[in-house]
Amino acid sequence: MNNNYVKIFDTTLRDGEQSPGATLTSAEKLEIARALAKLGVDVIEAGFPAASPDDLQAVQQIAKEIGNSKSGSAPIICGLARANKGDIDAAWEGVQNAENPRIHTFLATSPIHMKYKLKMDPEEVVEKVKEMVAYAKEYCDDIEFSPEDAGRSDHDFLYLVLGEAIKAGATTLNIPDTVGYTTPEEFGALIEGIMANTPGIENVVVSVHCHDDLGLATANALAGIQAGARQAEVTMNGIGERAGNTSLEEVVMAIRTRRQIYELETGIDTTLLTRTSRMVSNYTGIVIQPNKAIVGANAFAHEAGIHQDGMLKNQNTYEIMEPAMVGLSNSKLVLGKHSGRHAFKAHLEEMGYELSDEDLNISFKRFKDVADRKKVITDIDLEALIADQISQPLEFYSLDGLQVSCGTMGLPTATVRLCGPDGDIHVQAAVGTGPVDATFSAIDQIVDAPNTLLEFSVNAITEGIDAMGEVSVRLEAENGSIPKRKSPQNNFFQTRTFGGHGIDPDIIVACAKSYLSALNKLLLASGKYEDPKTISVKVG
Repeated sequence: MNNNYVKIFDTTLRDGEQSPGATLTSAEKLEIARALAKLGVDVIEAGFPAASPDDLQAVQQIAKEIGNSKSGSAPIICGLARANKGDIDAAWEGVQNAENPRIHTFLATSPIHMKYKLKMDPEEVVEKVKEMVAYAKEYCDDIEFSPEDAGRSDHDFLYLVLGEAIKAGATTLNIPDTVGYTTPEEFGALIEGIMANTPGIENVVVSVHCHDDLGLATANALAGIQAGARQAEVTMNGIGERAGNTSLEEVVMAIRTRRQIYELETGIDTTLLTRTSRMVSNYTGIVIQPNKAIVGANAFAHEAGIHQDGMLKNQNTYEIMEPAMVGLSNSKLVLGKHSGRHAFKAHLEEMGYELSDEDLNISFKRFKDVADRKKVITDIDLEALIADQISQPLEFYSLDGLQVSCGTMGLPTATVRLCGPDGDIHVQAAVGTGPVDATFSAIDQIVDAPNTLLEFSVNAITEGIDAMGEVSVRLEAENGSIPKRKSPQNNFFQTRTFGGHGIDPDIIVACAKSYLSALNKLLLASGKYEDPKTISVKVG
């Protein structure tokens, strides 16, 4: 094994999905998994199969379709399981059809977790770890074990538990800072101690899994890697429970940009980072903060005069990475409203998109619609169009028309025309406190999906008065109509929230599209309708 290589274990589809509002359907998980595989991640933690039938189905589908490759380069597909036989059985049921399956099981080892959550003595925990790791080993050779809340665990007890896990068959030991409590110095020392004091440690891969409650997740993960860990558990955009997880793009670009410090490498194609980041944001409905490192809208923006002056003289004065390294492009699209389908397809292929004929027809029509209204179309606009198309796999109700009247004279009024599940057309008008409220009210009178709007965000994708508008919403179902999902950390059930995303040169139209996107996900989760056909697109 190359000791300078750091495996990237992506848990966007498991820990990332536990973010409030980040509920993903099976179809959306499959598309994200496809993008992660193209990105070059080594391990995809596809979900928590015991959480729900939908989670199990999603893991099975990813294992079958993403976890198999004729070239033998398929990523490892991993399923999470608590340390009990039922969870481990479900995890194996989920990943067994992958070429490289992995079962990831965990049990808490900190005094506070053992006493109050597990209600187990340390000796019982040791025996449970030995028994469950051995049980998982009966299914497959690749077993990962995590001592939950390792950051607050007694070090000597941790060495003992990890040593027994190795004896029972664990091949990867993941060290989680579950509650984001440690500092880089502490976490680095923890990994050093594990490397020095755990029997059999030389025969396994040590992994790090850090949370960002104190804003130290990436720093802690890098400290652990410097101390000898060779797998980093991360999520795209750093999404995850509470304050989130270590960000994939931050760890990867830190290792690449400061190669002389870390002297390490990953298998990530960094030019796909921005594209994958936007896909995850669109699907989950979680907006990327503008000042987010690597993938934020302002990551490569310069407003201060002294910065702009330096940039004009030498780009390296204020940029330590080139935007192209992470897949950012400011090039202008030379196509216009008179461009043909062949030229459009060729340009998409240059950008790394490969669409089926049917989906190409849809995207070309959308491009023409925008080209009629927008003078200059950039690659960013085009990427937004494709990303929006990919992120709308559920269309029980779709927008067929919208007219809004607003201003200081009279009541804001919206009339919407929707195409329903059976192809029937519904028209409804409503008034509201503003054009968006009126639009949403009209939609609510057609679509029977009571909800509470939790979050509403509007952004401009590119500069200019004719910029494409991007809207994200997050909502929660009312009346308990949506089944809740079990959390892997405990037996509590999590409230389901749903994100939606929409883009259009007309911002009110974008609002309507984003709201319908979220409502369609809610309807699918309610069981009222079956999952319709989804777009088939290869990103790469």
